[in-house]
Amino acid sequence: MKKHIFWLLPVCWMGVIFYSSHQPYENQDVKPFLNTIIDLSFLEPYLNWIAFTYHNSVVSVESLGVAGFIEFFIRKGAHVSVFLILCLLFYLAFRKSSTLKSSKILGFSFLLTVIYAITDEVHQGFTPNRTPYAGDVILDSFGALLAIGLLALFNRRKARRPH
Repeated sequence: MKKHIFWLLPVCWMGVIFYSSHQPYENQDVKPFLNTIIDLSFLEPYLNWIAFTYHNSVVSVESLGVAGFIEFFIRKGAHVSVFLILCLLFYLAFRKSSTLKSSKILGFSFLLTVIYAITDEVHQGFTPNRTPYAGDVILDSFGALLAIGLLALFNRRKARRPH
């Protein structure tokens, strides 16, 4: 029974993700915070040439302001890092509670993370001022893939080390 306690880690982390996804955008807006810690206008000449479309919206300093532009990358970086952590926690839970081979654990960890990413985006569709977007699932999946890559690298190095 003790080894199954490790499953609380990914379950709790999924709760954190669920809570965060349940918050309307206004409750997560970090632009006011960014504007109060430092005057970001000095970055404008370095960033004003960057413009691209994401989820049918132009992402640029011109359209979002410097703080909004930086916030975009903070939010998308959060997608990657939060789901990287979730995948690591799934891996740990499997590792501590099963006798599966490492390759299967990596696969199941990735799969469960992607499934949760999909359900997270669906959940956002029911949250005021939030919209589900497949591009965010891709970012989440990229985070999981990074975790798998790091774990595979760690496992390879560990196997090469003399005992």
